[in-house]
Amino acid sequence: MIEAVTAESIAKAVDALRVGECVGLPTETVYGLAADGLNPEAVAKIFEIKERPSFDPLIYHLADDTELSSVASDVPEVAQQLVNKFWPGPLTLVLPKQLIVPDVATSGLSTVAIRCPDHDAAQELLHAYGKPLTAPSANKFGRISPTTAQAVQEELGDAVAVILDGGPCRRGIESTIVDCTAETLKLARPGSLALEEIEEVTGPLEVLPHDGPPSAPGMLKSHYAPRTTMYLSRDPYHPGMLAGGNHGYLVLTNTGNPSRDVLELSGMGDLVEAGVRLFGAMRELDARHYQSIIAFPVPEQGIGRAINDRLQKAATGYVVWRDGNWILK
Repeated sequence: MIEAVTAESIAKAVDALRVGECVGLPTETVYGLAADGLNPEAVAKIFEIKERPSFDPLIYHLADDTELSSVASDVPEVAQQLVNKFWPGPLTLVLPKQLIVPDVATSGLSTVAIRCPDHDAAQELLHAYGKPLTAPSANKFGRISPTTAQAVQEELGDAVAVILDGGPCRRGIESTIVDCTAETLKLARPGSLALEEIEEVTGPLEVLPHDGPPSAPGMLKSHYAPRTTMYLSRDPYHPGMLAGGNHGYLVLTNTGNPSRDVLELSGMGDLVEAGVRLFGAMRELDARHYQSIIAFPVPEQGIGRAINDRLQKAATGYVVWRDGNWILK
């Protein structure tokens, strides 16, 4: 099932895609569940394997920007500027779609989300296959996104024909999504490309609300969740919060507390490192079968926006620390 990336495994993945099967695709962000983006039956299989609702659209992956016109019917100048600056990389653009793009992939929308992954194995497969691939995260819908081949195997098992092992994802958080279909560009989903970097090219972006049917992938309010109930703390972390209870804690930096129950995302408080470690740390805490996981937001800047977005979508609610206990708030 899991295959090292070689010429033979790439060929095996290509063969699987040609007959409508799905493969595990490593990218710089998270592992994707890839299928032929122009084959409606193969795209439908992604929804079936992931148990993903049909109203949540998928992202198309291209080998390079020369393929952009094959799936997008219009590429505004500012979108091309973003492509020139950030592709290949963790930026997804929402653009008007070509008729060749199956409606099942875009949930019936007239737009399509597109990116070009910055990962050697993904590039090898895309060039070898010669057609766009759809590839949402390779996990059951709503669960923690996989950042290793083993996590894909644990999530999806034999439903995936081949899982290409490209090593741990070096970004660890999904791509940033920018909607380029109107005069005012919109941030549809924060991701591993910081908003500040994008706005250096575009100027200020409008932030889309996460209510109603999604207009781009990753916009649902509930997502990325462990099986263990997770809450977000409204109070800053301090070691005294460990008193009593069967809780695991997810913090940016854990100073002066060696407890096994506390997982830190970055000893130096580095938000990029924290993003890389986020989903792996959530999986580790989930595997320990705590009564609950309590996570603490990180600074709302740079990649911190994407981290907080994932934490909020994974959490059931908020808690506060009062008189030595966690209270739902």
